[in-house]
Amino acid sequence: MPAPREIKTLSSRDMTQFELNAEAQAEMGRTMASRPPTDVGVASQAPEAAQDRVKTDLPHLRRFRSLQVLYLKPLKRRARYGVPACDLQLRSYSVRNVEFFADFALRAAYYLGLPASGPIPLPRIVERWTVPRSNFIFKKSQENFERITMRRLIQIQDGHAESVELWLAFLRKYQYYGIGMKANVWQFEGLGVADTITASLKDMQQTDEPRWANFGGRKGLETSQKAHEIMRGIIPN
Repeated sequence: MPAPREIKTLSSRDMTQFELNAEAQAEMGRTMASRPPTDVGVASQAPEAAQDRVKTDLPHLRRFRSLQVLYLKPLKRRARYGVPACDLQLRSYSVRNVEFFADFALRAAYYLGLPASGPIPLPRIVERWTVPRSNFIFKKSQENFERITMRRLIQIQDGHAESVELWLAFLRKYQYYGIGMKANVWQFEGLGVADTITASLKDMQQTDEPRWANFGGRKGLETSQKAHEIMRGIIPN
C-alpha cells in the first residue's frame, strides 16, 4: 500500500514572495510589449520566409485518411457474378438532397461489403396542375403549379440477403429529410425449394383446418369449444 503523500501549505512569507514574483513577471511583460523592435528588416522578412516554406512543404503535406475520404468519390466493390440482389430507388424534389443521400448509401454499401453501382439518373417525373383563381366570369384567371421529382437508382449485386437487409435498415434509420426510398429485393433458394414448400403447406393445412371450419361465423374455435363444454356440464349423459 503506498504511503500517504505529505501536503505542504504555503506560509504568509511564501505567499508574499509568490505575489512579488508574479508582479515582477507582469511588469517585465509590459516592458517587452512596449519596447520597439530593434531590427525592422528581420521582422518584415520573417513572414515572407514562412510563406515560402509553406509553399515548398505544402505539396508534401497530406490530410488524414478519414478527412480525405470526404473529398473523394465513394469507393465501390466490383461484382463477381452480377446476380441482382436489390434495386434501391431514391426520390426527392431537391437535387442536392438526392445526390447527398445517394453518396451516403454508396459509402454504407462499401463498408458493408456490398458491390454497388450507381447512382443512375432516372427520368424526371413532371406533374402540372391548373387551378382557377376565382369563379364565374373570372374563370380565365388561372394559376399553374408544377412539381418535378428527381430519381436516382442504386443497384446491389452479389449481395447476401442479410447484408442487404442490414443496409436497408441502416438507410431507414439515418434517412435524410425530403428523401423517399423504394427497394426491390431478390432472394434466391436452392434446387430443393419445391419439397420445402410442399412440407410447409402440409403443416399449414393441419393447423388451419380447424380454424377454417368456423369460417363465415361470428364465433371462433375457442368459443365453440367453451360452449360445447358448458352444454356437456348442463345436460347429463
